[in-house]
Amino acid sequence: MLLSLRLRDFVIVDAAEFDLENGFTVFSGETGAGKSILIDALQLALGARADAGYVREGAARADICAEFSTDAEIDEWLAEHALSGDGAMLQMRRVIEADGRSRALINAMPATAALQRELGERLVDIHGQHEAQSMLRGNGQRERLDACAGLQDLAAATAGEHARWQAAAAQLAAAESLERGAMLERDQLSWQVEELSGLAMGPAEWEELNEEQRRLAHAASLIEGVQGALEMLADGQQPIGSSLSHLVQKLRALSEYDGRLGAAVEMLETAAINVDEAASVLSSYADRVDLDPQRLDQLERRIGAIFAAARKFRLAPEAIPAELEALRQRLEQLTAAQDLEALRERERLARTEHRALCAELSARRGAAAAELASAVTEQLATLGMAGGRLEVLLEPVEPGPSGAERVEFRIAAHAGASPRPMAKIASGGELSRIGLAIAVLSAQANPVPTLIFDEADAGVGGAVAEVIGTLMRRLGGQRQVLSVTHLPQVAAQAHQHFRVIKEETGGRAHCSVTVLARQQRVEEIARMLGGVEITATTRAHARELLAN
Repeated sequence: MLLSLRLRDFVIVDAAEFDLENGFTVFSGETGAGKSILIDALQLALGARADAGYVREGAARADICAEFSTDAEIDEWLAEHALSGDGAMLQMRRVIEADGRSRALINAMPATAALQRELGERLVDIHGQHEAQSMLRGNGQRERLDACAGLQDLAAATAGEHARWQAAAAQLAAAESLERGAMLERDQLSWQVEELSGLAMGPAEWEELNEEQRRLAHAASLIEGVQGALEMLADGQQPIGSSLSHLVQKLRALSEYDGRLGAAVEMLETAAINVDEAASVLSSYADRVDLDPQRLDQLERRIGAIFAAARKFRLAPEAIPAELEALRQRLEQLTAAQDLEALRERERLARTEHRALCAELSARRGAAAAELASAVTEQLATLGMAGGRLEVLLEPVEPGPSGAERVEFRIAAHAGASPRPMAKIASGGELSRIGLAIAVLSAQANPVPTLIFDEADAGVGGAVAEVIGTLMRRLGGQRQVLSVTHLPQVAAQAHQHFRVIKEETGGRAHCSVTVLARQQRVEEIARMLGGVEITATTRAHARELLAN
């Protein structure tokens, strides 16, 4: 249950802190005093969407902290998410900065707002003042039926399986529509891979072929040039090597008379050695180089074949090996992707599973519809609609994300009246009472420890208001119930009563929350009964309501 709520710099609340008890608790106050602000604050602590508008004007941040008692199930959830605190108390906090950024904390540890919402759904069930109107929109009636019957998990599983089925069906349809194009592409890739594979071109072959071809094509020039160089260096009538050797001997002899010639002698000796080595290298090269017209012809035919393939595939010759590997990979991908039988089987299994969930959901909704109709009809009698009754119709439709039926609530407002769709009920008070009856039944089906009714009793009064108060108090005997109300008959039934007051100081609005003692409750209920001027009669009436 909710133990306490602390607010700081939230909307028009400077600071507020109050402790809550078990049973039935009400919050009352003038219209616009800020009662629903407290519900907004609690929802933010439970993971609702935050924005800068919640920060009190002029403040740096808003801070909301809610403390709950826990049970074994909540403790298990906290342990599973590594968010366990100390003792049997749970703290949920939300800090909203003035720039709109917010932080969520569970037991003082950072958490996502999504995680807060998941935990919040296990702690609190909130029914707003527009509960009845929400049932007139979209899937509101189906959602209420599922909530009262505890079918939310099954409905969510059905929606999830429908999404998986649709995804599988879309994938299959796309594959089937592309099948012909894919077959053509596979055929084209197959002959391309076959032709390039037949070329059997190595990764570095193009450079090697060109180098060898250049060497063989210029073999005659190479041999002639090398022989000429050898003749000049070593084999001619006046070879450079012999001339250098003779010159070195002559200068070495002269250096004995003048040592300054020693450096020149050393350099010429080095030159002579280099000339001899160059002649040796050229001689070895000349022995290996020969004319090979047959090999040259083979090379030119191979280069021509590669050029032809490169032109055909519009590639640079050296890019052919990489292109062949890319074509092979694409062919493998297409072959694997076009396993239509596997896609058909996946779609069939998803469709079968969705149909099975729809069938289960339909059966359970059928049983729940009769139970809900009977229970709401019984509640309507206590809420001043004697003779009124609810019918829950299930109209079969094509299986979809929400199941295989459309849910419609039909109401007979009084005895002898024909049931009509809720949207055609003229009386707002009747609509409010129907919504409240369904909300109470939905709350009873929900095992969360704290129920909140935010002006869910709007639009009713008199004896019906007293019945609603009794209903709330009885519900408070089973779990914690909080209600924001304008009805004195409801407020008088509470075990705990808070008054919300909005005051203006220095041109700024401030909201405060005060728990009321016995006499203060008399004054507040008298105000709710009598308006601006409180008389002895209204006070007496207030005491009578409290006594009852």
